[in-house]
Amino acid sequence: MRVTGSMRSTGIRSLRSWDWRFHPNSLVTGRLHFPQLALRRRLGQLSCMSRPALKLRSWPLTILYYLLPFGALRPLSRVGWRPVSRVALYKSVPTRLLSRAWGRLNQVELPYWLRRPVYSLYIWTFGVNMTEAAVEDLHHYRNLSEFFRRKLKPQARPVCGLHSVISPSDGKILTFGQVKNCEVEQVKGVTYSLESFLGPRTCTEDLSFPPASSRDSFRNQLVTREGNELYHCVIYLAPGDYHCFHSPTDWTVSHRRHFPGSLMSVNPGMARWIKELFCHNERVVLSGDWKHGFFSLTAVGATNVGSIRIYFDRDLHTNSPRYSKGSYNDLSFVTHANKEGVPMRKGEHLGEFNLGSTIVLIFEAPKDFNFRLKAGQKIRFGEALGSL
Repeated sequence: MRVTGSMRSTGIRSLRSWDWRFHPNSLVTGRLHFPQLALRRRLGQLSCMSRPALKLRSWPLTILYYLLPFGALRPLSRVGWRPVSRVALYKSVPTRLLSRAWGRLNQVELPYWLRRPVYSLYIWTFGVNMTEAAVEDLHHYRNLSEFFRRKLKPQARPVCGLHSVISPSDGKILTFGQVKNCEVEQVKGVTYSLESFLGPRTCTEDLSFPPASSRDSFRNQLVTREGNELYHCVIYLAPGDYHCFHSPTDWTVSHRRHFPGSLMSVNPGMARWIKELFCHNERVVLSGDWKHGFFSLTAVGATNVGSIRIYFDRDLHTNSPRYSKGSYNDLSFVTHANKEGVPMRKGEHLGEFNLGSTIVLIFEAPKDFNFRLKAGQKIRFGEALGSL
């Protein structure tokens, strides 16, 4: 018995039938037989296409490759076909466009009668603790954006005064520790380049060091005092967390660098999957000095979190429709009128996300600086990160 069918959507139009009988020039998958010569001829035609056309024709078959059970299409790899990688497939999703659409949806005012059921579903799904909110009445929030950016009661997050660095937000500790070889962990076992993440040092950042020519020289540009080391801490904000972030210590912000980029998910599972995820995503790097030297806080955007707001920076506009890959925009807060920058007190309001994302702290401190954390632990704004 012969079973016939076409595969027009996959571009393999010369494959006219599937046969239950054995063929000497066939590939076997389960009980299905793929004509090997026909596949090779068609794949040869596909290889002559332009890259965009080839990618477009390959995606349907790639999706089937990953979705069909029992590796039904894996024998195709024996004749030279290779599926688009899962990472490439995910990167092709228009996350920036989806995030802008989500941002507009968040601004739509909900009918009064619909607010409680919508917000209650979100609270139940993500475990939001509304007893901490400054306004507990769900009818008070006109749209999703106001609900995401809700303020807390003053006593809900006491700021620890005994330790030099506190958590700038609610979230989950992904990684922390000393920066080694100018590489930072985004999750355990997966690293990214510190220079790629922060970008090259420039004269606008009021540093007298020459341009970096190697990893060691870039580290030397950041470490300003002899005997100090670089430390990092990565905090993941889940959708149910408090979405504002605060100053983690007393410091002065002298420079802002905005990297337009992708808006891929930054949840820990995705961070294990995509190398240098934080370097691909849109982010805002605030850098300056604290009492021990260099200090920086980076707000990393994510899917549906294209909006990153810094309260004292009105010129910042994130998730623009167009951008140049690898570009960045610099702004110095050190001017003739203000030669120091923007002073921030520990616990002071600094900015906010829309939904959830990640904050990365990179700072200089003496060698006896100790973190008071465990990887994977939940932490709240105001709690201690570490001290001398």
